[in-house]
Amino acid sequence: MKIRTIRQVVPAFEVTEGAGVTVHRSIGTPALKNLDPFLMLDHFGSDNPDDYIAGFPEHPHRGFITFTYMLDGHMEHRDSMGNRGDLEAGGAQWMKAASGVIHSEMPRQTDGLMRGFQLWINLPAREKMSDPQYQEFSAGSIPEVGVEGGRVRVLAGEFGTARGVIEDPTTDVLYLDVALGVEGSFSLPLDDARNAFVYVFEGSARLAGQPLPRHTLAVLDKGERFEIQAGGEGARFILVAGRPIGEPVVQHGPFVMNAREEIEQAFANYRDGRLVRARAAIAGD
Repeated sequence: MKIRTIRQVVPAFEVTEGAGVTVHRSIGTPALKNLDPFLMLDHFGSDNPDDYIAGFPEHPHRGFITFTYMLDGHMEHRDSMGNRGDLEAGGAQWMKAASGVIHSEMPRQTDGLMRGFQLWINLPAREKMSDPQYQEFSAGSIPEVGVEGGRVRVLAGEFGTARGVIEDPTTDVLYLDVALGVEGSFSLPLDDARNAFVYVFEGSARLAGQPLPRHTLAVLDKGERFEIQAGGEGARFILVAGRPIGEPVVQHGPFVMNAREEIEQAFANYRDGRLVRARAAIAGD
């Protein structure tokens, strides 16, 4: 069985988003514009309120999904359709913007650690103008599986007998949060029908003999199985995989479509107050 090695290593670098929030971005950069079906990965994390207190005021989305995973802290979601959500430590939010959503994500704390990830997942052309959907789940609803020397939180997809709470049927996303002790190892079957990456955010790891320091993303090459080993401080990382869509990607800021004309239409709709067409269906615990 062929082990999936590293195709590309992408160090994350700091960018400023929202009203001045510093994030570490790896996907959605000059080094890695996208990894079909993934469009962007931001890792935010600071215990300095000046780094996050301004939050992410109202902004639009069309044509893709946002998948937010909070590691620490508390954010509040509000959108133009009247939905409100509380995303606390360990919880996850999946928002299918599709035809259009205007929302905000604002801190519900003035001190302490705020840390998490936001992943953008593309939608196929047939889904881009469909009705929005919204899923939100608390930390307690996300299954956790013990492994030798560590544990795995299953946010989406399947691991062992556990199935994640987030459902993303189009791209069959697998999203695992894996924590390993010193020199611990982890493996699972992972065929190359899905593009996959690993992002290390605590400690360090080795994948196919290659070191992966903190704040580093590794795009996996083709193969049938994933194996990784933690370093001398242990490691914590996310492992994410999804089926590629294989369609043209035209992106401008918060809009991701298949053609330039569709992007221009999205901006015109937003300018004219016609971006939001349907209220999002909500699911969660």
